[in-house]
Amino acid sequence: MKKKICVLTLCMASVLGVAAQSHYTPTAENIEARKEFEGFRFGIFLHWGIYSTYAQGEWYLNSGKLNKDEYAKAASCFYPVNYQADEWVRAIKQSGAKYITFTTRHHDGFSMFHTAANKYNIVEATPFKRDVLKELANACQQQDVQLHLYYSILDWIRPDYPLGRTGLNTGRESRPDYDSYFAFMKQQLHELLTHYGNIGALWFDGYWDHDSDSIPFDWHMPELYSYIHSIKPDCLIGNNHHITPIDGEDFQMFERDLPGENKAGLSGQDISALPLEMCQTMNGMWGYKVADQNYKTTEELVELLVRAAAKGSNLLLNIGPQPNGELPALALDRLKGIGAWMKIYGETVYGTKAGVIAEQPWGVSTTKGKKTYLHIFDKENAIKVPLDMKPRKVVDFKSRKAVPFLYNKKGKTMTIALKEKPQVADYVIEVEL
Repeated sequence: MKKKICVLTLCMASVLGVAAQSHYTPTAENIEARKEFEGFRFGIFLHWGIYSTYAQGEWYLNSGKLNKDEYAKAASCFYPVNYQADEWVRAIKQSGAKYITFTTRHHDGFSMFHTAANKYNIVEATPFKRDVLKELANACQQQDVQLHLYYSILDWIRPDYPLGRTGLNTGRESRPDYDSYFAFMKQQLHELLTHYGNIGALWFDGYWDHDSDSIPFDWHMPELYSYIHSIKPDCLIGNNHHITPIDGEDFQMFERDLPGENKAGLSGQDISALPLEMCQTMNGMWGYKVADQNYKTTEELVELLVRAAAKGSNLLLNIGPQPNGELPALALDRLKGIGAWMKIYGETVYGTKAGVIAEQPWGVSTTKGKKTYLHIFDKENAIKVPLDMKPRKVVDFKSRKAVPFLYNKKGKTMTIALKEKPQVADYVIEVEL
């Protein structure tokens, strides 16, 4: 019995030893990149591909149960004549966004960059013959907007990708060979990290395609992450897998929900100590859908941005560009509206931490150093703020005028009377402790 215990102990020690050796330790450059990323607080997601031509959203190959060869014909007529990367980046920068996350390859397998891995890409398969990612990367560099890249690790058309739970009706011949597919991904990721300037982060999607397998599917993610960090140690890695972060990841993302919430059913995982990002659409879809004009108002989007920051998270707000290369007019309108608010109140979002005051019926808070910003959405006649100590100063953030308040030492509560309810999306009061 003792011998068996000793053998078991040795085996466990061996496993733990291997785990310890393979544990990811981020470099100093990576840690700095994480801090910078946390300070951004606002980015724009761009879902653009040949699916835009169909104007039915980015999942149309799957949801429409289309044959992959018929679907691929969209490439031969994809000619975004009005695409101007400089104009995209300018409009996005004026909104106050600090970074752009661009879809380089979605689940339909079409690459929106020039790749040597296959000819199914925007330069070789379309009459446009321009590398839109190269142009976007140059515009981002010129205008000082950081570029992040979305990359799908699942593929609905390649025969070597092992079938998951989606893309089952595309007519592809299934010859699963994950080693072959993994090599293909590594080749493309090497191109993305070495041909397009400074890439701040990689945003992976599709891991959930094998979440219902009877035998757990091994994506070899630690190997892939290690490969990426060997090329660019400061490149942040995130994965939209809807589970607790995997070793090797640098930030945690939440789809369509704020951290700690799960209204959409995709974000029930625990919140990690990594930098956080939540992604959400401006309207209903990620990719362009001609019938989807249900855009959230500027006020709703500002509130979403602030609520994300109040939870210590960035907001990655999505736009689906049109097939002609233009950003939709309503999306541009929302960018302008958010930008107007950020010009005045950006300081209360950029570089802040989760608020020291928990969410209240009137709104939320963000914190930066000794200052706490009260973001008041529900403008009652009086708001009560839980505070452990009497503040040194309370001012209207925009006018800098003092805001009268009463502090109850026993109840540890500050009360602010709003004599006139401000007619703004988010009324901000600055409290110095």
